[in-house]
Amino acid sequence: MEHQLTIYNTLNRKKELFVPLHTPHVGMYVCGPTVYGDAHLGHARPAITFDLLFRYLTHLGYKVRYVRNITDVGHLEHDADEGEDKIGKKARLEELEPMEIVQFYLNRYHKAMEVLNVLPPSIEPHASGHIIEQIQLVKEILHNGYAYESEGSIYFDVAKYNKDHHYGKLSGRNLDDVLNTTRELDGQGEKRNPADFALWKKAQPEHIMRWPSPWSDGFPGWHCECTAMGKKYLGNHFDIHGGGMDLIFPHHECEIAQSVASQGDDMVHYWMHNNMITINGTKMGKSLGNFITLEEFIQGSHKLLSQAYSPMTIRFFILQAHYRSTVDFSNEALQASEKGLSRLMEAVNGLDKITPGTSSTVETKSLRTKCYEAMNDDLNSPIVIAHLFDGAKIINNIIAGNDTITLDDLNDLKETFHLFCFDILGLKRENSSDEKREIAFGKVVDMLLEQRLIAKANKDWSTSDKIRNELTNLGFEIKDTKEGSEWKLNK
Repeated sequence: MEHQLTIYNTLNRKKELFVPLHTPHVGMYVCGPTVYGDAHLGHARPAITFDLLFRYLTHLGYKVRYVRNITDVGHLEHDADEGEDKIGKKARLEELEPMEIVQFYLNRYHKAMEVLNVLPPSIEPHASGHIIEQIQLVKEILHNGYAYESEGSIYFDVAKYNKDHHYGKLSGRNLDDVLNTTRELDGQGEKRNPADFALWKKAQPEHIMRWPSPWSDGFPGWHCECTAMGKKYLGNHFDIHGGGMDLIFPHHECEIAQSVASQGDDMVHYWMHNNMITINGTKMGKSLGNFITLEEFIQGSHKLLSQAYSPMTIRFFILQAHYRSTVDFSNEALQASEKGLSRLMEAVNGLDKITPGTSSTVETKSLRTKCYEAMNDDLNSPIVIAHLFDGAKIINNIIAGNDTITLDDLNDLKETFHLFCFDILGLKRENSSDEKREIAFGKVVDMLLEQRLIAKANKDWSTSDKIRNELTNLGFEIKDTKEGSEWKLNK
């Protein structure tokens, strides 16, 4: 396929031309949520980032198999090898079965993704549904000599692996750095080396979720699921593995080690990572307790929120920053995104109000080229949006009568805006929950503006000005164009 899409490969620390292993097929795996609480803004960022990639690759003509996993077992507190399972703890506190917790929050996660207009993945495998595959992975690593058994648990032998390969090539760490920063935890005595990580954990008596294995009744280590499920659904080698930047170490570093230790080489061609959402410079996360759920954003019910924000405002807010840059939450930034999105949607709606002429005084062809160039430059969505705002100025000038456009150029402009706003950026028009009332209000305003036109035609300037001034006082903005009067209600 003819394109010049470059993506930043975390492994090689540079932008690289995207060349699939098996054109036209693309295999993409993205780390999904651990479902023990409601989705927050931090979850929205990787979902929207890789939705953008999924949409664009599909638009370019690729047949994308997009796998996004659900972690429902093995993710212990503090991302460690000891402690309580996050979902198991929630189940114990709420006196529910762990899978009740999983199903409840997974349903809510799906609803949150739907309102954000995030497309569902091709496959959404659960860690708990792939225990057999994870046990097989552990057996392969043991057979190749890169793991050992200790008191019913299996640990990856990082030091031995590092002698033959390079542990730390994704994160840029060396083994000494890892050893110096590894925290001492209960149960470290089972390990030969504090940097070793669990492939299989023997379950303690109080541990709810457990499965039989050749070594013990227990559960897989957190890092195993993505290696095992990626291999099952995308093969021994696939194109893209994505996730948040916080997963580079240890999760994705351990995935590379597991892949090399089990099959001799890395499964993944391109490693992609989105940066964090922060609050006052600190990563937003459930484990830190500083998160705002997507439901709270939409309802405006969190103490840090000065108002409610629509799902598309949240999506637009995230897309206005490049996926590898940090985004710091603030009401001011979200309000600016809300206004920007409103301006962009007004321009899109304005396209249907334009009457084409016999000649064009504007140049429209380059807009699509510029948007493609930005997308091909490592999914540079903020530059795409900047170009669309330039296009919005063209639309507004045509509506105001300052420029003209032919039918061919108008159709080209419509196609460009619909392609990039809706198909690729994934924005959509949002309707009020009380749409019928707004339609009725709109008809009343239109009726008043018709009376104002009659008054102007009769040179009754007093009545004309009175109608305009009263509507302005109520928060309406009135624009007079050569086609008549237009209005909008300012928030």
